[in-house]
Amino acid sequence: MKKTIHPEYHPVVFRDNGAGTAFLTRSTATSDNTVVWTDGQTYPVVDVEISAASHPFYTGRSRILDTAGQVEKFRRRFGQN
Repeated sequence: MKKTIHPEYHPVVFRDNGAGTAFLTRSTATSDNTVVWTDGQTYPVVDVEISAASHPFYTGRSRILDTAGQVEKFRRRFGQN
């Protein structure tokens, strides 16, 4: 690998604000904000809105769509019975 063309790959904490969880991983993402992790080291922290801890697909808390209500709404709107 050429040393001058690749971004720095370093430990970063990703914090999910919606779920209140955080995880330490390696990434090329950077941030000016830092956090002290459980090992006592200071790492840059990147705040994310959705992660596996809060995404409906991974948590199983997906919305159930009312398809019968949508069909009735369509029929009322366009005059079909």
